[in-house]
Amino acid sequence: MPELPEMQALSERLDAEFVGAALVRADQLGFTALKTFDPDPDSLLGVAVTGVGRRGKYLVLTFDGGRRILIHLSQAGRLDVESPPKTTKPRGAVVRLVFDNGRALLVREYGTQRKAGWWILAPEDPGPLATLGPEATDPAFAELVLTDDSTRQLHTLLRDQRVVAGIGRGYADDILNRAGLSPFAALRSLDQSARRRLLDAVDQVLDQALVTERQRTGGLSDAKLGDRFAVHNRAGQPCPQCGQTLHRVSFDSHEIAYCPHCQTHGRVLADRRLSRLLR
Repeated sequence: MPELPEMQALSERLDAEFVGAALVRADQLGFTALKTFDPDPDSLLGVAVTGVGRRGKYLVLTFDGGRRILIHLSQAGRLDVESPPKTTKPRGAVVRLVFDNGRALLVREYGTQRKAGWWILAPEDPGPLATLGPEATDPAFAELVLTDDSTRQLHTLLRDQRVVAGIGRGYADDILNRAGLSPFAALRSLDQSARRRLLDAVDQVLDQALVTERQRTGGLSDAKLGDRFAVHNRAGQPCPQCGQTLHRVSFDSHEIAYCPHCQTHGRVLADRRLSRLLR
């Protein structure tokens, strides 16, 4: 899934290309993907983009007058910049937004799940952004990490968009490996040193990923984005911190990669869905 670094760098590229361009056409290619009914897509025709930004994992296109289009790519969604705009309907196509600068944005999905979506919001309507927690760089998130006594496991906490917006499974694996913390430890079990290591790791991992993502050009089209991670999906490979073998714990819908040497005091979890989680 595209996470904070991918979506931030994408928003910067699109801001440079689409500010000032007016929407010519919104082709709904996946008819369950539009999550709102008012404002109508046609209400934005002829209206210029004033900025492209990001909130959490959402891409935010702001138009003259304050209306916005939000795009969430979910797990397997991708975004192509078409120049010139095409008229085909690729497999998994969600929406094509055509602009008067001779370019279009095509949102599409790989696989069989259809979870990518888009919203059209009035200026005063926060839509799904209302449920998001602070960004990773927000002092409110640092305050939570330093003071909260939550019993939730760290990996779950980092992936909760109501706690911190923009981090998913991939960067959660990398962050906890960098911090030397078990994915299954509770926040309340950490001393102040470990809490500060966690915050430092969040900053370092996301900053480094953003530097890499800013080297990308165009949209976010690659079918596979997993090679950008240092730990996530790399079970069986060397740990980037110590060189020992990374392990994993598998669940029905995902897996967590970790290093027993660096993160769980040498303890290895069985690679099966019903493993008892170490703390």
